[in-house]
Amino acid sequence: MPVTIRDVARASGVHISTVSRTFSAPHLVNPETRVRVLACAEDLGYRPNRAARALITGRTHNIGLIIADIANPFFPPLIKAAESQARHRDYHVFVADTNEDAAAEEELVHALAKQVDGVLLCSPRMSNSLIEQLSREVPLVVVNRQLAGLPCVLMDVGQGARCAIEHLAGLGHREIALLAGPRGSWTSRELRRAAGVAARAAGADLTVLGPNPPTEAGGLAQAEQVRRAGVTAVLAYNDLMAIGLLEGLDALGVRVPQEISVVGVDDISLSRLTRPKLTTVATPTAAAGRTAVDMLLQQDTDFPRSGRGGGAAVAVGVRRTTAQVMLQTELVIRDSTAPGPYAGRERPGAAAAGPGPHRRADPGDPIVAAGDVVAS
Repeated sequence: MPVTIRDVARASGVHISTVSRTFSAPHLVNPETRVRVLACAEDLGYRPNRAARALITGRTHNIGLIIADIANPFFPPLIKAAESQARHRDYHVFVADTNEDAAAEEELVHALAKQVDGVLLCSPRMSNSLIEQLSREVPLVVVNRQLAGLPCVLMDVGQGARCAIEHLAGLGHREIALLAGPRGSWTSRELRRAAGVAARAAGADLTVLGPNPPTEAGGLAQAEQVRRAGVTAVLAYNDLMAIGLLEGLDALGVRVPQEISVVGVDDISLSRLTRPKLTTVATPTAAAGRTAVDMLLQQDTDFPRSGRGGGAAVAVGVRRTTAQVMLQTELVIRDSTAPGPYAGRERPGAAAAGPGPHRRADPGDPIVAAGDVVAS
């Protein structure tokens, strides 16, 4: 016979309502009493009924995690870290894949709104205005997209791009290509902006190729164009594209890094298995997953329980965090980059080279944290 809340109350010598509060609102229970109740529940093997608790508290203790492409090795470390952090906070995570489809993202947010206490949107393809509209239906935290007035977890890919371009220019490369990512990608825009600034400062020319699908096939398809462009170095939107480019260049008889140097972004596990091993900008995906969960649960603390799923009801009196956290990236130098045609020669018009930290001791540490819990 299953253990009930009455059994726990009897064993711990408290009223049933105290046991209920211990699990639904522990901050309202005396610490000594809470410890005693939890110990008795553990000894008896009691597990609270989540559905019943949700009826009382209005909380499901579930989180939705919507990602752009579950086949992309960038996402699993983020998923695992988010699930671990949520479990530590007594939450469960529902993972959904959109296959890079903005319409599927919107449908999933609507579908999950009444089943979860909040949603993490990772590398969304929806428009900013639509994301803002959906945030009035369910608490949202956005990963890899910057939106004013919404909580966001960002990875400093701009700094990573600058380090990558400085690294390539320092090796003597003056003709550099950027393989852009998908249209509408915040990360791709940041890479393009920062790489352009760094290239101009280094006296190098930057050729942008794309937009491209963020896949191995996307990089493979650009190999011939890279060769025709006459560049000696390439920064790819992500490691998958860089790996596809390595494959395509090899098929064309172009040697990497002797003829063309290649840099990726993400530092997925495959980047250490390629031949040559891939130089890449490491992004703190696990740290982003943990941070996003913490930000969402901070927001959810003040989110109204009534009217969940009804935009007008939840918009009234909402208090939510609008904090935006930027996490450090790191340039990891391996074997796919080598000296270029102008190695050891001064580049006309180049800015004086500073020490510029190509490597960071602690990738994933927050370097920018703006905003606080504010009324909005």
